[in-house]
Amino acid sequence: MVNFGGHALPMRYDDGTVAEHRATRTAAGLFDVSHMGIVELHPASGDEVDDVATWLEGRVPGAVASLVPGRMRYTLFTTAAGGVLDDLIVSCQPDRLRMVVNAVRTEADLSMLRDVNGGDDGDVRIEVRTDLALVALQGPAASGALARWAPEAAELAFMTTAPMPIDGVECEVSRCGYTGEDGFEIAVPAEHAVHVARLLLESDEVSPAGLGARDTLRLEAGLPLVGHELTEATTPAEAGLGWSIPRRRRAEGGFPGADVITAQLSGGPPRRRVGIAADGRRPIRDGAELADAGGTRLGMVTSGGYGPTVDAPIAMAYVEAEFASDGTELFAHGRKGAEPCRVVPLPFVEHRYWRPS
Repeated sequence: MVNFGGHALPMRYDDGTVAEHRATRTAAGLFDVSHMGIVELHPASGDEVDDVATWLEGRVPGAVASLVPGRMRYTLFTTAAGGVLDDLIVSCQPDRLRMVVNAVRTEADLSMLRDVNGGDDGDVRIEVRTDLALVALQGPAASGALARWAPEAAELAFMTTAPMPIDGVECEVSRCGYTGEDGFEIAVPAEHAVHVARLLLESDEVSPAGLGARDTLRLEAGLPLVGHELTEATTPAEAGLGWSIPRRRRAEGGFPGADVITAQLSGGPPRRRVGIAADGRRPIRDGAELADAGGTRLGMVTSGGYGPTVDAPIAMAYVEAEFASDGTELFAHGRKGAEPCRVVPLPFVEHRYWRPS
């Protein structure tokens, strides 16, 4: 168990991180992600949920105003300089918006939203759902395991959400996740979280998984992490997240840092997030500087480690744009000297999100 943002969370269980990682890729892993912040935005008296979505678009570059009930969207909180404060998932309910934000940024996000809103009960009503726990069931067997208790979950498409009972417990089930695999995140009343988790773990194909496997899975999937790939010094264009900012939002602007972000999206950013593969077997760690053969610094590793599925050391990094092409040869400088490596495409493991054919 480790302290993560003030929460006691499991780093690994008896079988260890690699076994949990492989179990999630081949069957299903169950993660406790209750440390994530769940924040709901409610309309003020006389307003509609559309008004809340329009209000939120003043803080994010994503198209949340076009969300309809049951749909979800990935977006970002950005700074006036175009950096990233946090990334989040917004889902639309008939009478409110729900945001799931990162644990280490929850208080900062709330402070920012309250400042814009003039408190908890300004233009919108801000509610923090500390009464809810959140578990993530991820992997190719996730749908079948959950369908035993909630058959309608199997019909959800990627990035959709719906309320449904699990053994009589009213939950909100969303088809999304942070592993690159098909899977679900389940918001459950906290007092019933252990019961729901035990039900899911009764399935032979479901194994408990901790923070260690969550990190190696998201690294293989090429998914950015706040504090590593996403910081106030990193723009969405540099992070390769331009896909989350549609044409309408680029044209309208109106969100923090819009001028910087849209200029980089149209003209190209000065650096780019890339995949890095080591030529040898030594892992490349966070913070390692990347340089050319002559020692000229070209970038830095933001996340690195061993990828159990690819059975090799892998990393993500930012490098100067002109050196971000696949196949570019670099050297990672760490505590044990220079490690030859090269730029490779992201993700390292293909995403397997489920969408109806």
